[in-house]
Amino acid sequence: MSDRPNTPLLDQIHSPADMKRLSDSQLIQLAGELRAETISAVSETGGHLGAGLGVVELTVALHAVFDAPRDKIIWDVGHQCYPHKILTGRRDRIRTLRQKGGLSGFTKRSESPYDPFGAAHSSTSISAALGFSVARDLGGVVPEGLGDAIAVIGDGSMSAGMAFEAMNNAGHLKRRMIVILNDNEMSIAPPVGALSSYLSRLYAEEPFQELKAAAKGAVSLLPEPFREGAKRAKDMLKGMAMGGTLFEALGFSYIGPIDGHDLNQILPILRMVKARARGPILIHALTKKGKGYAPAERARDKGHATAKFDVLTGEQKKTPSNAPSYTSVFGQALVEEATRDSKIVAVTAAMPDGTGLNLFAERFPSRCFDVGIAEQHGVTFSAALAAGGMKPFCAMYSTFLQRGYDQVVHDVAIQRLPVRFAIDRAGLVGADGATHAGSFDIAYMANLPGMVVMAAADEAELKHMVATAAAHDEGPIAFRYPRGEGVGVELPERGEVLEIGKGRMIREGGRVAILSFGTHLAEVLKAAEALTARGISPTVADARFAKPLDRDLILRLAAEHEALITIEEGAVGGFGSHVAQLLADAGVFDSGLKFRAMVLPDIFIDQASPEDMYRQAGMGADQIEAKVLEVLGVASISGKRA
Repeated sequence: MSDRPNTPLLDQIHSPADMKRLSDSQLIQLAGELRAETISAVSETGGHLGAGLGVVELTVALHAVFDAPRDKIIWDVGHQCYPHKILTGRRDRIRTLRQKGGLSGFTKRSESPYDPFGAAHSSTSISAALGFSVARDLGGVVPEGLGDAIAVIGDGSMSAGMAFEAMNNAGHLKRRMIVILNDNEMSIAPPVGALSSYLSRLYAEEPFQELKAAAKGAVSLLPEPFREGAKRAKDMLKGMAMGGTLFEALGFSYIGPIDGHDLNQILPILRMVKARARGPILIHALTKKGKGYAPAERARDKGHATAKFDVLTGEQKKTPSNAPSYTSVFGQALVEEATRDSKIVAVTAAMPDGTGLNLFAERFPSRCFDVGIAEQHGVTFSAALAAGGMKPFCAMYSTFLQRGYDQVVHDVAIQRLPVRFAIDRAGLVGADGATHAGSFDIAYMANLPGMVVMAAADEAELKHMVATAAAHDEGPIAFRYPRGEGVGVELPERGEVLEIGKGRMIREGGRVAILSFGTHLAEVLKAAEALTARGISPTVADARFAKPLDRDLILRLAAEHEALITIEEGAVGGFGSHVAQLLADAGVFDSGLKFRAMVLPDIFIDQASPEDMYRQAGMGADQIEAKVLEVLGVASISGKRA
């Protein structure tokens, strides 16, 4: 406890209502204490640090001026919500962030009435704020009441089409609502595209800088009573010089840009907007990601996502691993393939580091494309690259690729274009919880005609699958791999091109066969060892492909064993369902095969360590062992030789 910051004002805040009695100078002090508490808490838990530090003053101002939870404060993505959680009655649990049974790292409706709308994917906040505004005006009833709706959205999130769809609709409906554009010039990666350039020009152009300096100088010469009028005149001039025409064209009144770290600017503007707004308003606030904590400000990603760290130095406390991460193996393997083939290009959506494409971008900058938070565009862009004779690798997290699914179907699969989908963060991911779990990609990719779907069992297999995808020109192909480190196998010098639709036998046994798809093969092998000690020696095979299935291998396993169990790190409807369909069509069940598919349960699993999450899913090694015993009818003699 002695390392905790001194926070005398924050100690008195148990809900936003307690902030109403504070003076503006006390709110400034509160912001400093809130920043220190946020840094202290995240140093113990790890998490998204930089985004929260960038909105400390905005958070204080919003809760001081508005009346949450009646007023709905909607944090886009939710990365930046830790200070909000501290001020809304959750400070006593803030050091459980992203832990099993603890606070979510994002906003979550079931956690608090102060989180009116759950978020963990970007660009949804304006749509949600408009929905609340219309519900209010049509007499909607919720326990906390319906007041103002305020969306806080970053400039990176504004690059997604959904944000503009919502603004276009809001401008048309003309409902009173407030959007705060939290412009820190950086999403997770430096923001890309014309919108970011436009925002930069708005406040970086010379005429505005000259005007601002002149106006500031003129105001300082005036006696106090005249300064407020002069300030209003200056603000009008600033509006004329700056425009905000893009947002005004969409039907929003534009205010800004303002210094998002200066409560003396933020508070009066929010109070004015609360008192006078009639239709949709956009407030453009300039902030700095990682503000107030030097190690985060210096970091390339401004402290986007950190492990636990030392507050004084910012040094992260990561456990060293002997095995490389799957992400880094993919990135390095793709660089090696691209060195040999100039047609290979890479596409990602604002996640070059997260997908390992930072390695590719350093080596081949003209062949690497970060399209911003725009997965739909990224998929169609990849499709046209393929149609134009290139070999695109579209690298996205499983949970983010969901946002581009219509494009996967219509622009890639129907046209049979050879886009290579590198699907990172497959399966359960740990501290980010259900919103970032890659639970559905096996099912949503494998049901598409002509799509090849692979899953790597280890890091060596991943390298082979990168080579296989590079060589595959007959149509679309996808390969999935999880977050975290590999299992420590030796990596081949060069990836081999696998035969499409062919699995591999791992160990021969009898009675029961376990057919694994993906990295749970390691758990299957642990279970097989335990079963062998009981006198049951299972056959273990690695499917490699969910589509096309290795028909010969599967029918052989079915014919030579009394039971067949599939296992995958995905939801029902995926690999096991395809195997069951094959077996049914072949009439195998008519002769009495015992078949089970081990899949993720039909629930959203809350954050914990990946090991805990898979245990909750019933997919640990001992649970695989128990499933085999149950299928063979010997579970009741647990502890004895079967």
